[in-house]
Order: sequence, then C-alpha cells, then structure tokens
Amino acid sequence: MQLSSLDYGFIIVFFSIILGIGIYVSKKSGESSSQFFLSGRTMPWWLLGLSMVATTFSTDTPNLVTDIVRTNGVSGNWVWWAFLITGLLTVFVYAKLWRKSNVNTDLEFYELRYGGKPASFLRKFRAIYLGVIFNVITMSAVTLAAIKIGGIMLGLEPWQTVVSAGLITVIFSALGGFKGVVYTDFLLFFVAMAGALGAAIYLVNLPEVGGITALVSNDIITEKLSILPDFSNTEALITLLIIPLAVQWWSSWYPGAEPGGGGYIAQRMLAAKDENHAIGATFFFNIMHYALRPWPWILVALSSLIVFPDIASIQEAFPNVPADKLGHDLAYPAMLTMLPSGLLGVVLASLIAAYMSTISTQLNWGSSYIVYDFYKQQVNPNASEKQLVTVGRLSTIVLMVLSAILALALQNALQLFELLLLFGAGTGLIFILRWFWWRINAWSEIVAMFASGIVAILFKVTAVGPFLFNTANGLLPSWAEYPTMVIIISIFWLGATFMTKPEEDAVLENFYRKIQPGGPGWKKVLAKAKQKNIEIINTSEKWSVPSGITAMLLGCVLIYCCMFATGYWIYGETKLASILTVVALISGGLLIKTWRGMRNNIL
Repeated sequence: MQLSSLDYGFIIVFFSIILGIGIYVSKKSGESSSQFFLSGRTMPWWLLGLSMVATTFSTDTPNLVTDIVRTNGVSGNWVWWAFLITGLLTVFVYAKLWRKSNVNTDLEFYELRYGGKPASFLRKFRAIYLGVIFNVITMSAVTLAAIKIGGIMLGLEPWQTVVSAGLITVIFSALGGFKGVVYTDFLLFFVAMAGALGAAIYLVNLPEVGGITALVSNDIITEKLSILPDFSNTEALITLLIIPLAVQWWSSWYPGAEPGGGGYIAQRMLAAKDENHAIGATFFFNIMHYALRPWPWILVALSSLIVFPDIASIQEAFPNVPADKLGHDLAYPAMLTMLPSGLLGVVLASLIAAYMSTISTQLNWGSSYIVYDFYKQQVNPNASEKQLVTVGRLSTIVLMVLSAILALALQNALQLFELLLLFGAGTGLIFILRWFWWRINAWSEIVAMFASGIVAILFKVTAVGPFLFNTANGLLPSWAEYPTMVIIISIFWLGATFMTKPEEDAVLENFYRKIQPGGPGWKKVLAKAKQKNIEIINTSEKWSVPSGITAMLLGCVLIYCCMFATGYWIYGETKLASILTVVALISGGLLIKTWRGMRNNIL
C-alpha cells in the first residue's frame, strides 16, 4: 500500500499542530504540579467530556471491537457495554463527591477516607500498582494496536512504529502536561470520529461487501448481527449478557470504568471548575462512548468477515506480519488498507489521534500517581513545585519506554482486556460502598486487592505461553467461575473489615464533614458526633443518592435505547428502531425532570 502526497500532507499537518499545542502550553503547565496534572481546576464540562471520549477512543479499541464481533458477534460487546451502569452511577452519584474531595489524585482519597499507616501504605502501593504496572499494561495494549496498524498499513517493523509514534506522544505529553492533553484531545476527537465514520461508509460500500443492505443479509453475517445473545444458548446468554449486567459492572475494577469513579475519569472530574461541570463532563462522555461511537467499528468488523473470513485469509494477504501478531483484531487495519488516497490519510491521522490521545492521558495520569502519591509521600515530602513537575516529566518518559517494551512482546489486545478484568474481579463493590458505609477501612481494600490477584492466579494461570497465561482457552473465567471468584474475594475483604478496627472517629468525622455523603451507612458516626457535640452535618444539603440512582436507571434506558435504535436503523428494522427511539425520547424527558430536581441545570 502506497501513501500519496495528500495522505502524507494530512499526517504532517496533524503532527505539527499537536506538537505546537504542547509547546504553546508548556510554560503555563510547568508553573506548578497543579497546572501540570489538573490545569489549575478550571476546565469546563464540554472540554473535559470531549477529552474523556477522545481518551477512550484508542487504537486498540476498534481492534478489540473487531476481535469481539468476529469471535462472538455484535452481542459479544456486552462485555464492555455493561460498564455503562458503572459510568452513569459515577455521573449521578459520585462525580460531585469526587469534586468536593478536592484531592489531587483519586489515590489521595485514601488518606482522606482512612487513617494511619494502612492508609499510607495503600496510597503508596497503589501508586505503583496502578500508576506503573496496570498503567503500563494498558498502554502496551494501545501500542500493540499501533504496531499492527503500522505493520499492515505502512509496512513498518514493530520497533519503527513504537519509536515514531511514541516519541512524538511523549514529547508533547511531557511538555504540555494535562492542559496540553485536554487541548489536543479536542482536536483528536473530531479527527478520530471523522476517520472512523469515513472508513465505515467507504468499506461497507466496497464491491465485495455490496452496501449495507447486502451486508446485513449476507449468510456469513446474519448470525453475527444480533445485539442480544441467543436466548436458547444458555452458556452464551449467561457469559455474554447476564454476568456482565448482573455481576461484572459492579464487581470488577477496570481502567476508565471503575465502580465509583477513579483513574483518569476521576482526574478529569477533579480538574473541573465545580461539581456541576464534573457531572456534565462524565454524562456527555457516557452518551458519546456507548450510544454513538461503537457502530462505525462494528460495521467495519462485520464487513471484514466477508473480505477476510478467517485468520488464514489475513495471513495470506499480509505475509510479512509476524506470526505472533496474527489475530482477529488484525482484520480492522487490514480493511483500512483498501481506502482510497485522501481518505486513507484522514483515517491514518485519526488512528494516530486515537493513539496519542489515550497514551498522553495514561502518561499524565500515571505520572500524577508517581509524583503525588509516591515521590512526594515516600521520597521527598518537601519537594518544590518545580521538582514535582520535573519528576512528572521524567516519569512520563519512563512509563512510555516500559509500555513500548511490553507491547513488543504481546500478541493481541483482547488478552490485555481480559487480563485487566480478571485481576480487578471482586474489588468493585468496595469502591462503591466506601463512600457510604463507615465500617469499610484501609484493610478492606488492602485484602481485596491482594485476594483478587491471588484468586485470579489460582483460577486461571497455568504454565502455558510466554506469560504463563492459558491463551488457548482465554483468560476470562467461565460463566460458572466468575461469580465464584467474586464471592470468594468478597468474603475475604468483608472478613478483614470486621476483623480489624474501624477507622478513628476523627478520621470519619473529618471525611463526613468535607464530603457530606449522607445515607444510613453513616448513622453510627453521626450519632457519636452528636453525643460529643461535634457538628459535621450540613443541614442545607439533602441526600441526593436515591434521586441519583433513579437518574442512573433512566440514563441507562436512554443510552441503551439510543444504541439499539442506531443499530436497528442501520439494519433496516424500522419498526423496532422507531419504538426504541420513542422510548429513548421519553426516558430522556424523564431524566431531565429528575436531574432538575436534583440540582440546577449545569449547562
């Protein structure tokens, strides 16, 4: 495949703008650690929302969706669609709590909510555990997708892709900090969406595919189209739908979809102007992420089944691709090689945009953990702002190098997705309850974290493959194993909760006074404070969680109906699409009414 001068022009202009933004904001971002990691907490909801969408629009996402669709059909996407419930719980319940905490990172929360040495250990350990280990794993999946795209579309060796794409990303991330990331995300979002939509429209209309009508009526495709799993297939129904909706969304920790908020989503909420902007940003993100964005990828994935029906056909078309990089996820970049000049340049720029947006966010977020939660706490408590910014920039570079090395050794993105789900299993409920139940303490989280890893290893790790993972049978536990894992891990952390001392009264009172979480889970703390004549309740603030849960449910109906309706309009099933569109409009009206009852219009 040869790129034209027009294609190269798009890419060169794009890279120039990105680097220009990073250089432009570098001086302001270098003034303080707050500017470098949170942009001074002055960001509006719409800019943060676009940044969240751009961040989750990574190079591995279309590859992952393609792998899922080719393997399990469209309904296989419930493995991540179920996280909408988590996302909307964050919107309507946790966003305002995070913004009120006023912490610099979500890990700083530990020493606000808990006290003593266990809280200090938890904060520092998770700074390395999440900021380095999990963060590097996540970035390596994104870089792996870039390697495959570079190999298929440009004929690049893996190391060439890593060096060229990674170098530019790490430069503007280290220079521009969080503000540079968010500003470039604004551009990256529109470029990425244009590329995904343009590619989908063109590829669906390839002569081999024959257009949308021919696609959805093709015998190869019809069995893959259903948005819901086959209800007559009990195992598929439980694995693909029931477990994700009934257990997975609240029980698993996953980057970007943490129960109760966290990670880079929390970083953007903490950077918002106020609580209202934090809520607006996360709600906008969830609408775009689930309702609108998946379908261009799904259409390309379905089309790829006609052009490349199996892995052997991909290997035949691209014999230079290393054997250890072959997989169903390769079908997405393989389809993109069929794009015409001009559109090819736009799509390549969009994929570069997706890569840079995700990696820059992960670098800045992971670096914030290293700086605030490890370096400042463990190494140099008296560090100046200039020193903190310097450490932030150096850690950005180190994280990029580590993720690049790991990416060169991996095979497919689905492995990493499943790995992260597996090692986060059973911990999610703590992140939901710790705001509303006084009895949870630092030991609850410590035990849950270690129990999750140990149980995951006992269930699935074998001496097969270079990383001791049984890749032949998959990393995700079976439908029977997953609930068992969650129950075992929950027993461990609940046992630790009741076997250890609760947090000191002063710690709990200070947390309640600042956050005002409300609810029956704090009655004992409130009663003790009243006995001691300590005022910790803000009587002007009502408990909004019941209304928040109602809004969450209405939001789920709205977004799922929008997502389903879009699919059925594409499929040509107008009757069902019309019904779902009406339901979406009704639920949207009820949501607006409920939201206005909770607070003033944030827009």
